[in-house]
Amino acid sequence: MTGITANNDEAGWLPDLHRVPSPNFNCRPQGAQVSLLVIHNISLPPGQFGGEHICNFFTNQLDCQVHPFFAEIAGLQVSAHFLIDRAGEITQFVPVHERAWHAGESCFQEQDNCNDFSLGVELEGADDVPYTDSQYESLARLTAQLTRMYPAITPERIVGHSDIAPGRKTDPGPAFDWRRYRTEVASLASR
Repeated sequence: MTGITANNDEAGWLPDLHRVPSPNFNCRPQGAQVSLLVIHNISLPPGQFGGEHICNFFTNQLDCQVHPFFAEIAGLQVSAHFLIDRAGEITQFVPVHERAWHAGESCFQEQDNCNDFSLGVELEGADDVPYTDSQYESLARLTAQLTRMYPAITPERIVGHSDIAPGRKTDPGPAFDWRRYRTEVASLASR
């Protein structure tokens, strides 16, 4: 993974990352402060990794004839700010100051509609499949950068999708090593 620099451009894109603009976003509500980081997982088809299916899904270009599961998600308009693939490469889909459509019906500390005040990071993975070393490294570096940009994202405000949509979502799942992730982020923050 290339290094991530500390700034973003005026349009909300982080430098040194692959950009695939998604149409699935809109403006945050007036006065909304980015103060939450939500970790997700995604694999398309479920449990399979690699290829362009996730990028195609986030850009409304998924060919629903390729796999039976794709027919179930046809017409959904979904995005995240970032995707970290199995090799640790980061793709940005939505500018950080805009509202990506990643959380769905959600609530954090009695505040509904988490998309309004959060950033979403998707890990290519599944609840019960270990994530790669490269993904943890990239996620820690990205997190360190985002928390510098948005100091309201404190360690207590970094959560899984399952934390903001309990009973509806389970990701990033039991295979995600929260202790390892938090240790790597703390190590980078102390430098």
